Amino acid sequence: MDLWRNATRRLAAVANHKCWEQFCYGGDYGLDDKDMEASVATVKSLCEQIEADLIWLRERTDTGGKIQDYLIRRRVGEQDFLEVRVAVVGNVDAGKSTLLGVLTHGELDNGRGFARQKLFRHKHEMESGRTSSVGNDILGFDQEGQVVNKPDSHGGGLDWTKICEKSSKVITFIDLAGHEKYLKTTVFGMTGHLPDFCMLMVGSNAGIVGMTKEHLGLALALNVPVFVVVTKIDMCPANILQETLKLLQRLLKSPGCRKIPVLVQNTDDVIVTASNFSSERMCPIFQISNVTGENMDLLKMFLNLLSSRTNFNNDEPAEFQIDDTYSVPGVGTVVSGTTLRGMIRLNDTLLLGPDPLGTFIPIAVKSIHRKRMPVREVRGGQTASFALKKIKRSSIRKGMVMVSPKLMPQATWEFEAEILVLHHPTTISPRYQAMVHCGSIRQTATILTMNRDCLRTGDKASVHFRFIKTPEYLHCDQKLVFREGRTKAVGTITKVLELTIMSVFQCRTGSFNINNTHLCKSADTGCVSQLPVSKSTLSEHL
Repeated sequence: MDLWRNATRRLAAVANHKCWEQFCYGGDYGLDDKDMEASVATVKSLCEQIEADLIWLRERTDTGGKIQDYLIRRRVGEQDFLEVRVAVVGNVDAGKSTLLGVLTHGELDNGRGFARQKLFRHKHEMESGRTSSVGNDILGFDQEGQVVNKPDSHGGGLDWTKICEKSSKVITFIDLAGHEKYLKTTVFGMTGHLPDFCMLMVGSNAGIVGMTKEHLGLALALNVPVFVVVTKIDMCPANILQETLKLLQRLLKSPGCRKIPVLVQNTDDVIVTASNFSSERMCPIFQISNVTGENMDLLKMFLNLLSSRTNFNNDEPAEFQIDDTYSVPGVGTVVSGTTLRGMIRLNDTLLLGPDPLGTFIPIAVKSIHRKRMPVREVRGGQTASFALKKIKRSSIRKGMVMVSPKLMPQATWEFEAEILVLHHPTTISPRYQAMVHCGSIRQTATILTMNRDCLRTGDKASVHFRFIKTPEYLHCDQKLVFREGRTKAVGTITKVLELTIMSVFQCRTGSFNINNTHLCKSADTGCVSQLPVSKSTLSEHL
């Protein structure tokens, strides 16, 4: 009865579209063969009624008999699949691109960079062996949890369309740069591509060096659950490997992380860690070799069991953030990014913006592709590419959005945020400028005012920012990363301010002193506040 009771509760969550997947445990006491067979048959029939699959995970024995654990996964249409995004971070030479080459192409590495050559996008990356751009790779799983990636026998390339057609679940790897000089690109990948999980790579022979702590801190600041993969165990002496694992566990248990590290050594560990992973406290540690393939099957099983952390309501007005633009011969302007909420269909008319003046223009969606596969619609949480009608690529930039006209979007120059300074060599005071990363927005902002005289490492404050170049589309509760050189701060937007028509009119007629003040209205409260601003600042608004 335990399996049946547990399954009924899980099935209700899947049937009500609250989630795509649920783990179903067989209880604590076990069943004999006859009762187990009857329970499984009942659960299977219930799964058929709600169009879900029952996937067997493992069998255990207890005093009362057998205990079986299952995964319940809702079925998707032929042109649809579950998508989970995993950001891959770690220090340079930790083996990030090599691991992705082995996972996605199914061929082991030769120890001299064979696997990673298939992933690089630029000539200088192939020559140096270092990733400098945000790469995307996919790993498809069928209903039984088997990998469906089959490289082309001639060129070794992957046919993304075939993979997506055969898959019920697709893991999208966001391959980020490990070198310090590409940190801006790595931060953009973590904020703009909205990963569900973060895979932190550590070279067992090098240990925790360079950007490892930096990338871990970034994932923790953005509340992205982290799991660790220790690579190159085939070439690392046993004592060095143990030392690296000891340091890694100490780092994860430290007050700054407060994680529970778990060394994954068998399938039971995989199931336990995957089912408890979304709690954000547990941190699985895998030890793998890209040359021998040791423990690679455990990592693949773990990736198959990962479920997307966020649930989306398709009835909300659509919102899509742009993180890249292309000009495709014969097609025209194409934008790619992530659907934040709602549903976007073929031939929908959305508002694109904000442009440098803060306006939004209507734009029609000509075609939609997901993972290079043509589709008719996309839902919240899915990445997609749209071909747009009658617009030049030069008029679109990263950080712009496409939203439903129902939202009546308004751009903003200024906003308030609660920030925490993670590191700063000296002090931060008003007029300080730094790069703000918020979603796919990446722009320099100035601090106008704050509720403290100055900020040092570890300080929290409410800060009023103003963008330098162009207005942006923001809303409350968005996470932001504030960065300049070695200075780092994280925060959450608390208030979005927009210029009122009255203040513009008063400025133009000279009815109040424009050297000292202008009026800003809070988008969430509607109250008007006076803020110090220079004449040149105000002229940019006008």
